[in-house]
Amino acid sequence: MTNAQNILVTGATGTVGRQVVAELLARGHAVRALTRDAAKADLPSGVEVVQGDLTVPDSLVPALEGVTGLHLITFGGAYFGPLETGPRILERAHAAGVRRVTVLHGGGPSPLEDAVRADDGVDWTVLMPVEFMANALEWADGIVASGEVREPFVDRLSAMVHEGDIGAVAAVALTEEGHGGQEYVITGPELLTVGDKVAAIAAARGREIALVELTEEQAVARWRAEGRPEDVIGFLLEVYGNTPEVGRTVVDTVEKVTGRPARTFAQWATEHADAFAAR
Repeated sequence: MTNAQNILVTGATGTVGRQVVAELLARGHAVRALTRDAAKADLPSGVEVVQGDLTVPDSLVPALEGVTGLHLITFGGAYFGPLETGPRILERAHAAGVRRVTVLHGGGPSPLEDAVRADDGVDWTVLMPVEFMANALEWADGIVASGEVREPFVDRLSAMVHEGDIGAVAAVALTEEGHGGQEYVITGPELLTVGDKVAAIAAARGREIALVELTEEQAVARWRAEGRPEDVIGFLLEVYGNTPEVGRTVVDTVEKVTGRPARTFAQWATEHADAFAAR
Protein backbone atom coordinates (compact mmCIF):
# COMPACT_ATOMS: atom_id res chain seq x y z
CA MET A 1 0.00 0.00 0.00
CA THR A 2 1.13 3.56 -0.67
CA ASN A 3 1.32 6.20 2.04
CA ALA A 4 -2.07 7.33 3.29
CA GLN A 5 -3.79 9.72 0.91
CA ASN A 6 -6.92 11.85 1.03
CA ILE A 7 -9.53 10.75 -1.51
CA LEU A 8 -12.85 12.38 -2.44
CA VAL A 9 -15.57 9.93 -3.43
CA THR A 10 -18.64 11.23 -5.24
CA GLY A 11 -21.72 9.04 -5.44
CA ALA A 12 -20.54 7.73 -2.07
CA THR A 13 -23.99 6.54 -0.97
CA GLY A 14 -24.55 4.44 -4.11
CA THR A 15 -24.02 0.71 -4.60
CA VAL A 16 -20.47 1.14 -5.91
CA GLY A 17 -19.60 4.34 -4.08
CA ARG A 18 -20.07 2.72 -0.70
CA GLN A 19 -17.67 -0.02 -1.73
CA VAL A 20 -15.06 2.49 -2.90
CA VAL A 21 -15.34 4.19 0.50
CA ALA A 22 -15.05 0.89 2.39
CA GLU A 23 -12.02 -0.28 0.40
CA LEU A 24 -10.17 3.00 0.81
CA LEU A 25 -10.80 2.93 4.56
CA ALA A 26 -9.59 -0.66 4.76
CA ARG A 27 -6.38 0.40 3.01
CA GLY A 28 -5.77 3.14 5.56
CA HIS A 29 -6.60 6.17 3.45
CA ALA A 30 -8.53 9.26 4.52
CA VAL A 31 -11.92 9.38 2.81
CA ARG A 32 -14.07 12.39 2.12
CA ALA A 33 -17.56 11.55 0.81
CA LEU A 34 -19.55 14.02 -1.27
CA THR A 35 -23.32 13.98 -0.96
CA ARG A 36 -26.15 16.38 -1.67
CA ASP A 37 -27.68 15.59 1.75
CA ALA A 38 -25.06 14.96 4.41
CA ALA A 39 -27.69 14.17 7.07
CA LYS A 40 -28.83 11.08 5.15
CA ALA A 41 -25.42 9.73 4.14
CA ASP A 42 -25.20 6.91 6.74
CA LEU A 43 -21.54 6.18 6.03
CA PRO A 44 -18.98 4.46 8.29
CA SER A 45 -17.34 6.31 11.12
CA GLY A 46 -14.07 7.82 10.04
CA VAL A 47 -15.51 9.12 6.78
CA GLU A 48 -15.62 12.90 6.44
CA VAL A 49 -19.00 13.63 4.90
CA VAL A 50 -19.18 16.87 2.94
CA GLN A 51 -22.07 18.48 1.14
CA GLY A 52 -21.87 19.36 -2.54
CA ASP A 53 -23.51 18.88 -5.91
CA LEU A 54 -21.77 17.74 -9.09
CA THR A 55 -24.11 19.93 -11.12
CA VAL A 56 -22.67 22.95 -9.27
CA PRO A 57 -18.88 22.61 -9.63
CA ASP A 58 -18.09 25.53 -7.31
CA SER A 59 -19.74 23.59 -4.48
CA LEU A 60 -16.88 21.07 -4.77
CA VAL A 61 -14.12 23.55 -4.00
CA PRO A 62 -14.08 23.04 -0.19
CA ALA A 63 -14.44 19.26 -0.64
CA LEU A 64 -11.42 19.12 -2.98
CA GLU A 65 -9.04 20.89 -0.61
CA GLY A 66 -6.06 18.65 0.13
CA VAL A 67 -7.38 15.80 -2.04
CA THR A 68 -5.03 13.68 -4.18
CA GLY A 69 -7.61 11.35 -5.78
CA LEU A 70 -11.16 11.83 -7.02
CA HIS A 71 -13.79 9.20 -7.83
CA LEU A 72 -16.50 10.44 -10.18
CA ILE A 73 -19.88 9.24 -11.37
CA THR A 74 -21.39 10.36 -14.67
CA PHE A 75 -24.81 11.54 -13.47
CA GLY A 76 -26.01 13.93 -10.79
CA GLY A 77 -28.58 16.35 -9.50
CA ALA A 78 -32.03 15.64 -8.13
CA TYR A 79 -33.05 13.75 -11.29
CA PHE A 80 -29.76 11.93 -11.91
CA GLY A 81 -29.30 13.40 -15.37
CA PRO A 82 -26.08 13.04 -17.39
CA LEU A 83 -23.51 15.49 -16.06
CA GLU A 84 -22.49 18.27 -18.44
CA THR A 85 -20.15 19.83 -15.89
CA GLY A 86 -17.11 17.59 -16.41
CA PRO A 87 -14.72 20.27 -17.71
CA ARG A 88 -15.54 22.63 -14.83
CA ILE A 89 -15.23 19.84 -12.23
CA LEU A 90 -11.82 18.95 -13.64
CA GLU A 91 -10.72 22.60 -13.57
CA ARG A 92 -11.44 22.70 -9.84
CA ALA A 93 -9.73 19.35 -9.35
CA HIS A 94 -6.58 20.64 -11.11
CA ALA A 95 -6.59 23.77 -8.97
CA ALA A 96 -6.78 21.60 -5.83
CA GLY A 97 -3.84 19.43 -6.92
CA VAL A 98 -5.76 16.22 -7.65
CA ARG A 99 -3.44 13.72 -9.36
CA ARG A 100 -5.68 10.73 -10.04
CA VAL A 101 -9.29 10.39 -11.17
CA THR A 102 -11.49 7.33 -11.58
CA VAL A 103 -14.83 7.51 -13.34
CA LEU A 104 -17.54 4.85 -13.13
CA HIS A 105 -18.77 4.14 -16.64
CA GLY A 106 -22.52 4.60 -16.84
CA GLY A 107 -23.25 2.07 -19.57
CA GLY A 108 -23.15 4.44 -22.53
CA PRO A 109 -21.74 7.71 -23.88
CA SER A 110 -21.26 10.38 -21.23
CA PRO A 111 -20.15 14.02 -21.47
CA LEU A 112 -18.37 13.74 -18.13
CA GLU A 113 -16.50 10.58 -19.11
CA ASP A 114 -15.53 12.20 -22.41
CA ALA A 115 -14.11 15.17 -20.49
CA VAL A 116 -12.10 12.89 -18.21
CA ARG A 117 -10.68 10.89 -21.12
CA ALA A 118 -9.61 14.10 -22.86
CA ASP A 119 -7.79 15.43 -19.79
CA ASP A 120 -4.03 14.92 -19.93
CA GLY A 121 -3.45 16.72 -16.64
CA VAL A 122 -4.45 13.80 -14.39
CA ASP A 123 -3.95 10.05 -14.35
CA TRP A 124 -7.48 8.91 -15.20
CA THR A 125 -8.94 5.41 -15.11
CA VAL A 126 -12.34 4.44 -16.50
CA LEU A 127 -14.05 1.63 -14.59
CA MET A 128 -16.35 -0.48 -16.79
CA PRO A 129 -18.06 -3.13 -14.65
CA VAL A 130 -20.53 -5.58 -16.14
CA GLU A 131 -23.74 -6.61 -14.33
CA PHE A 132 -23.60 -6.02 -10.56
CA MET A 133 -24.20 -9.02 -8.30
CA ALA A 134 -26.28 -6.60 -6.21
CA ASN A 135 -28.89 -6.62 -9.00
CA ALA A 136 -30.03 -9.97 -7.60
CA LEU A 137 -31.50 -8.10 -4.63
CA GLU A 138 -34.39 -7.26 -6.98
CA TRP A 139 -35.51 -10.87 -6.47
CA ALA A 140 -35.59 -10.64 -2.67
CA ASP A 141 -39.25 -9.69 -2.24
CA GLY A 142 -40.47 -12.43 -4.58
CA ILE A 143 -38.27 -15.04 -2.93
CA VAL A 144 -39.41 -14.08 0.55
CA ALA A 145 -43.10 -13.85 -0.44
CA SER A 146 -43.47 -16.92 -2.65
CA GLY A 147 -40.16 -18.76 -2.78
CA GLU A 148 -39.72 -18.14 -6.48
CA VAL A 149 -37.91 -16.06 -9.10
CA ARG A 150 -39.82 -15.11 -12.26
CA GLU A 151 -37.54 -14.06 -15.12
CA PRO A 152 -37.31 -14.22 -18.93
CA PHE A 153 -34.28 -15.55 -20.82
CA VAL A 154 -33.18 -17.80 -17.95
CA ASP A 155 -30.30 -19.31 -19.95
CA ARG A 156 -28.65 -15.94 -20.55
CA LEU A 157 -25.04 -15.79 -19.43
CA SER A 158 -23.53 -13.11 -17.21
CA ALA A 159 -20.00 -12.55 -15.90
CA MET A 160 -21.54 -10.48 -13.10
CA VAL A 161 -19.19 -8.78 -10.66
CA HIS A 162 -19.22 -8.30 -6.90
CA GLU A 163 -19.63 -4.60 -6.23
CA GLY A 164 -16.87 -4.84 -3.62
CA ASP A 165 -14.44 -5.82 -6.35
CA ILE A 166 -15.35 -2.70 -8.32
CA GLY A 167 -14.56 -0.69 -5.20
CA ALA A 168 -11.25 -2.51 -4.78
CA VAL A 169 -10.15 -1.78 -8.34
CA ALA A 170 -11.13 1.87 -7.90
CA ALA A 171 -9.20 2.15 -4.64
CA VAL A 172 -6.01 0.82 -6.21
CA ALA A 173 -6.32 3.10 -9.24
CA LEU A 174 -6.88 6.11 -6.98
CA THR A 175 -3.88 5.51 -4.74
CA GLU A 176 -1.20 3.66 -6.73
CA GLU A 177 0.89 4.34 -9.81
CA GLY A 178 0.46 2.60 -13.15
CA HIS A 179 -3.25 2.93 -13.87
CA GLY A 180 -3.40 6.23 -15.73
CA GLY A 181 -5.05 6.17 -19.14
CA GLN A 182 -6.51 2.72 -18.53
CA GLU A 183 -10.00 1.44 -19.31
CA TYR A 184 -10.76 -1.48 -17.00
CA VAL A 185 -13.55 -3.91 -17.83
CA ILE A 186 -14.39 -5.53 -14.48
CA THR A 187 -16.10 -8.93 -14.21
CA GLY A 188 -16.57 -11.76 -11.78
CA PRO A 189 -14.65 -15.05 -12.09
CA GLU A 190 -17.36 -17.17 -13.78
CA LEU A 191 -20.24 -17.21 -16.24
CA LEU A 192 -23.66 -17.72 -14.66
CA THR A 193 -27.16 -18.41 -15.91
CA VAL A 194 -30.20 -17.19 -14.02
CA GLY A 195 -30.58 -20.74 -12.74
CA ASP A 196 -27.03 -20.72 -11.39
CA LYS A 197 -27.72 -17.53 -9.47
CA VAL A 198 -30.99 -18.84 -8.05
CA ALA A 199 -29.29 -22.06 -6.94
CA ALA A 200 -26.54 -20.09 -5.16
CA ILE A 201 -29.09 -17.96 -3.31
CA ALA A 202 -31.08 -21.06 -2.35
CA ALA A 203 -27.94 -22.69 -0.95
CA ALA A 204 -27.05 -19.54 0.98
CA ARG A 205 -30.47 -19.20 2.60
CA GLY A 206 -30.94 -22.93 3.14
CA ARG A 207 -34.27 -23.20 1.33
CA GLU A 208 -35.19 -24.10 -2.23
CA ILE A 209 -36.29 -21.45 -4.72
CA ALA A 210 -38.42 -22.15 -7.78
CA LEU A 211 -37.36 -20.58 -11.07
CA VAL A 212 -40.28 -19.66 -13.34
CA GLU A 213 -39.35 -18.66 -16.89
CA LEU A 214 -41.45 -15.85 -18.34
CA THR A 215 -42.11 -15.32 -22.03
CA GLU A 216 -41.02 -12.00 -23.50
CA GLU A 217 -44.68 -10.92 -23.53
CA GLN A 218 -45.14 -11.79 -19.86
CA ALA A 219 -41.95 -9.99 -18.92
CA VAL A 220 -42.95 -6.84 -20.81
CA ALA A 221 -46.38 -6.88 -19.19
CA ARG A 222 -44.81 -7.16 -15.73
CA TRP A 223 -42.31 -4.38 -16.37
CA ARG A 224 -45.07 -2.08 -17.64
CA ALA A 225 -47.16 -2.87 -14.57
CA GLU A 226 -44.14 -1.88 -12.46
CA GLY A 227 -44.11 1.48 -14.25
CA ARG A 228 -40.86 1.03 -16.15
CA PRO A 229 -40.46 3.41 -19.12
CA GLU A 230 -40.61 1.93 -22.61
CA ASP A 231 -36.95 2.75 -23.30
CA VAL A 232 -35.92 0.85 -20.18
CA ILE A 233 -38.05 -2.11 -21.24
CA GLY A 234 -36.43 -2.09 -24.65
CA PHE A 235 -33.00 -2.00 -23.04
CA LEU A 236 -33.83 -4.97 -20.79
CA LEU A 237 -35.10 -7.02 -23.71
CA GLU A 238 -31.90 -6.33 -25.62
CA VAL A 239 -29.39 -7.02 -22.85
CA TYR A 240 -31.26 -10.08 -21.55
CA GLY A 241 -32.15 -11.52 -24.94
CA ASN A 242 -28.87 -10.69 -26.64
CA THR A 243 -26.32 -10.03 -23.93
CA PRO A 244 -23.30 -8.15 -25.36
CA GLU A 245 -20.10 -10.16 -25.52
CA VAL A 246 -18.45 -7.94 -22.92
CA GLY A 247 -21.16 -8.90 -20.42
CA ARG A 248 -20.60 -12.64 -20.89
CA THR A 249 -16.82 -12.76 -21.09
CA VAL A 250 -14.73 -13.29 -17.95
CA VAL A 251 -11.60 -11.14 -17.66
CA ASP A 252 -9.00 -11.12 -14.89
CA THR A 253 -8.91 -7.38 -14.19
CA VAL A 254 -9.69 -7.77 -10.48
CA GLU A 255 -6.80 -10.14 -9.87
CA LYS A 256 -4.37 -8.17 -12.03
CA VAL A 257 -5.14 -4.87 -10.32
CA THR A 258 -5.75 -5.95 -6.72
CA GLY A 259 -3.61 -9.09 -6.48
CA ARG A 260 -6.49 -11.33 -5.36
CA PRO A 261 -9.14 -13.31 -7.24
CA ALA A 262 -12.54 -11.83 -8.00
CA ARG A 263 -15.26 -12.89 -5.56
CA THR A 264 -17.83 -15.46 -6.64
CA PHE A 265 -21.60 -15.09 -6.69
CA ALA A 266 -21.79 -17.82 -4.04
CA GLN A 267 -19.74 -15.57 -1.75
CA TRP A 268 -22.03 -12.63 -2.50
CA ALA A 269 -25.14 -14.75 -1.84
CA THR A 270 -23.77 -15.87 1.53
CA GLU A 271 -23.03 -12.27 2.49
CA HIS A 272 -26.62 -11.27 1.63
CA ALA A 273 -28.48 -14.40 2.74
CA ASP A 274 -30.57 -12.45 5.26
CA ALA A 275 -32.15 -10.42 2.42
CA PHE A 276 -33.63 -13.62 0.99
CA ALA A 277 -34.64 -15.29 4.26
CA ALA A 278 -38.27 -15.72 5.29
CA ARG A 279 -39.43 -12.97 7.65
